[in-house]
Amino acid sequence: MKLTILGGGGFRVPLVYGALLGDRGEGRVTEVVLHDLDAGRLSAVTRVLAEQAAQAVDAPTVTATTDLDEALRGADFVFSAIRVGGLEGRANDERVALAEGVLGQETVGAGGIAYGLRTVPVAVDIAQRVARLAPDAWVINFTNPAGLVTEAMSRHLGDRVIGICDSPVGLGRRIARVLGGNPKEAWIDYVGLNHLGWVRGLHIAGRDELPRLLADPDLLGSFEEGKLFGVDWLQSLGAIPNEYLHYYYFNREAVRAYQQAEKTRGAFLRDQQAHFYEEMRDPDAHALAAWDRTRAEREATYMAENRETAGAGERDADDLSGGYEKVALALMRAIARDERTTLILNVRNQGTLSVLDTDAVIEVPCLVDANGAHPVSVAPLPDHATGLVCAVKAVEREVLSAAESGSRTTAVKAFALHPLVDSVNVARRLVEGYKAAHPGLAYLK
Repeated sequence: MKLTILGGGGFRVPLVYGALLGDRGEGRVTEVVLHDLDAGRLSAVTRVLAEQAAQAVDAPTVTATTDLDEALRGADFVFSAIRVGGLEGRANDERVALAEGVLGQETVGAGGIAYGLRTVPVAVDIAQRVARLAPDAWVINFTNPAGLVTEAMSRHLGDRVIGICDSPVGLGRRIARVLGGNPKEAWIDYVGLNHLGWVRGLHIAGRDELPRLLADPDLLGSFEEGKLFGVDWLQSLGAIPNEYLHYYYFNREAVRAYQQAEKTRGAFLRDQQAHFYEEMRDPDAHALAAWDRTRAEREATYMAENRETAGAGERDADDLSGGYEKVALALMRAIARDERTTLILNVRNQGTLSVLDTDAVIEVPCLVDANGAHPVSVAPLPDHATGLVCAVKAVEREVLSAAESGSRTTAVKAFALHPLVDSVNVARRLVEGYKAAHPGLAYLK
């Protein structure tokens, strides 16, 4: 089975390959094709994968190419993890927004809109090529903003594109662990959009154990989200929010922390990864060891400003392992082998949430089999969550419209309607600031 990885020179690709190395089942991935526009980054990552393969038996073959059509032909699965504009683009997203006093995070608020505006046209082109060159392939999208990009691609690929994210998986794992349950056996009642969802129940052996967690302040305050949001707020909500909702519930504090930070997250990762890729120019460097060191630092500093604002302290060791590669592998296995499983995924609504239309991409538990991912019916969201979900989905639709039409006016509307942008005039300045920073937004007229 052939897996094509778009963004194949990306830093986290070895996580995906490492997961593949542990799969010994029939119908497993035997061929991996890496595609990237940067040949130097491709070479660096290929070296890391070669060292990983040297420690395994019968590892999948790896080839690399800068030709997108060549990479796509004959693919059974396409894993999309591109970053349009690179980490320099992410750093600029943060810088422009913070100069206006609003959040510049890569998937939330102004930064997420800017990232979406320059990514959607590229993602649509990829979707159209997949439909033409590999019509039977399944596309697994990890490109951020994941929900928005998945919805853009679904207009050309239908349900054959599925978005993944490790954030809900990590949240469910932490809650189950605190409650003394096995995360693999727990049913997680989670619903929302990507980076905008809530756990409303966690069932172990058929019993919802979330009320027990919410009623115990010591237990509730013992894990990442309890420390991040605070016990009182979680008890008020009666649910456990995705960590990215910290940007909404504590927006003023988050913006101030980012403004006061020595470097934004994007600038930190840009410099950190530049050092890694520079190190890989040395043909004698130990690629896997260098990658491991860099990854450990990356994971340990994740959402550092938010945790500092909340006084949450360092991340627990168990939360440093990510997890999106495991979701990707489980998804591929379920489809390729009809190994039925349940995963939290980004898929078209299909009537699951009555407040959104059928084609809106949402993030919910799905039953996955050889025919793809099927969203599970969920209870309606409470009013406060419904308001946020509908508002952010409306913004996503304006981003898609602006990307399709090239309308600057529609782009301004997208920024102005976002709950974390507080003025139409700010929205206008954001559009001009982002157009100046990103040549890829020159299409907005």
